[in-house]
Amino acid sequence: MKRRNSIGSRLFMALVFLFLYAPIFVLIVFSFNAGTSSSVWKGFSLEWYGKLLSNRLIIQSLSTTLLVSFLATVIATIAGTFAAIGFFAMRRRVREPLMTVNNIPMMNADIVTGVSMCLFFVAFFNGWGAFASWFNTLGLFQLPTRLTMGFGTLLIAHVTFNIPYVILSVGPKLRQMDKNLVDAAQDLGCTWMQAFWKVIIPEIKPGIVSGALTAFTMSIDDFIISYFTAGSSASTLAMTIYGMTKKRVSPQINAISTLLFVTVLTLLAIVNIREARQEKAALRRRT
Repeated sequence: MKRRNSIGSRLFMALVFLFLYAPIFVLIVFSFNAGTSSSVWKGFSLEWYGKLLSNRLIIQSLSTTLLVSFLATVIATIAGTFAAIGFFAMRRRVREPLMTVNNIPMMNADIVTGVSMCLFFVAFFNGWGAFASWFNTLGLFQLPTRLTMGFGTLLIAHVTFNIPYVILSVGPKLRQMDKNLVDAAQDLGCTWMQAFWKVIIPEIKPGIVSGALTAFTMSIDDFIISYFTAGSSASTLAMTIYGMTKKRVSPQINAISTLLFVTVLTLLAIVNIREARQEKAALRRRT
């Protein structure tokens, strides 16, 4: 009876994974198709990957995506790490409500976040125009009276939704750290800043790296929030792919989607492998 249940559960799990990944598998296979059809196989070819690399629009969108993701990851990692340390230093009654507020952006629908940030930027730009017009009448120096959404607003949006993920990754490492380490370092002559760099940072480094990788993955994969905050002067890779699908599904879309899937899968594998190694190291220390 147990053997039948085991076989049934494995079969059910296989069907679930087939349902989830069969479309992606088909997309990957037809990215190597020699023809333009998405249903008829005409032979193996790397033609669409070659055309993808010569597509100026896609390459420009890819560079924008990588630049935004890198900058957003760096800024969010720094801000999220210091925020997590601040939360850790608070009393429990104060920390728990703030952590609940921190978790809201991760549970909130992306469409709500994107629209709300878009409305916020529009309202801010309108207020800035009135302020700049008044300030320019003083004759001190001239401020731009018209601001528009673009790379700057896109970067701010990505930093905003990445910070909670960094805080969530760094927080557990701070709770695992021995609270007496900082006091011991200061007793031995370290200043607080020296203790911060030589004691706290090495102890929470795995959490920082995991948070940075998660933030980069979320940033490079985002479409909805970017769509509402990028304006017309900036375009991420996901937005470019969306624009290409309005005409027809080109095999180049299959190729770029395959590369994106492999990139995200690689980053997630790195995060999971790091976490598994950290758990093994922690178990070894306990034993």
